[in-house]
Amino acid sequence: MKLNPAQLGKHLQGALACVYVVSGDEALLCQEVCDAIRAATREQQFSERQVFNAEANFDWGNLLQAGASMSLFADKRLLELRLPSGKPGDKGAAALLEYLARPPEDTVLLISLPKLDGSTQKSKWAKALIEGPHSQFIQIWPVDAHQLPQWIRQRLSQAGLSASQEAVDMIAVRVEGNLLAAAQEIEKLKLLADGNQIDANTVHASVADSARFDVFGLIDAALNGEAAHALRMLEGLRGEGVEPPVILWALAREIRLLAGIAQQFAQGIPLEKAFSSARPPVWDKRRPLVSKALQRHTASRWALLLQDAQRIDAQIKGQAVGDPWNALALLTLSITGQRLAIAGERDA
Repeated sequence: MKLNPAQLGKHLQGALACVYVVSGDEALLCQEVCDAIRAATREQQFSERQVFNAEANFDWGNLLQAGASMSLFADKRLLELRLPSGKPGDKGAAALLEYLARPPEDTVLLISLPKLDGSTQKSKWAKALIEGPHSQFIQIWPVDAHQLPQWIRQRLSQAGLSASQEAVDMIAVRVEGNLLAAAQEIEKLKLLADGNQIDANTVHASVADSARFDVFGLIDAALNGEAAHALRMLEGLRGEGVEPPVILWALAREIRLLAGIAQQFAQGIPLEKAFSSARPPVWDKRRPLVSKALQRHTASRWALLLQDAQRIDAQIKGQAVGDPWNALALLTLSITGQRLAIAGERDA
């Protein structure tokens, strides 16, 4: 059954479940949940621990054998299964189902794996982990840009610190998308702070610019009309060594999708139907973001932006004049709704 991470602390004060499953892609939060479960097992005298890394060629019989064997050194055991791919394969799926059908007494199995996609969650083994009577499934969700300031404030409070809003916002900007960096910087601020108050000057002096940028974050910022944010992410990608073709592929893919949906809508097809028939289809979670972007430009305008993307492709290949990075910045701004088109280059 599912267990909210916020309820974990209270749950761990009672009798422990046979199986805990921690699923998510945010390394710091997953690590902290696993640490809390380990600490609870130690408090309840689970004194033996075995760790299994289920990578390629893993022998799943080892897990079943460990569950079936008696411990020579302890009455209670913690078994840890790390599944970095999130895909156990046929043998692994069968082993997990067999284990879950008859979990051993006085043993806790802690499974850690990435976020499971929709199709994987429908598999028999995943359903057994998520809905089974012997397991607690803990889904770890990432902290998005809007939630990050509040998350930072909570972490500061846990560290015995308080900060001005300006200081919190500055930390959020500088560690965007990297919770581990945020946690490390807060630990640093504990040492550098004068008392327990953190202001912008303290942050400016001590917090490294650890923002992590990704292409899909750039897309979301552009679709949301966040011009300055999108440009900063583009510059961050460039600084990390991401090549222009990768960024152009993502931008062009999104523009092509928007152009197609806008064309269908202009022809009288309801937006929801256009979303469903798009390739790839627009899932429910992204529809508000895509709808917001569609309100910004007409179908013909999206088609012109697609031409701009083709021109940037030629620039990258050395077949057209112009700096691809500058053109990518202008294209990104155009998606956000800023009327700084690549007219000069279009007319060249």
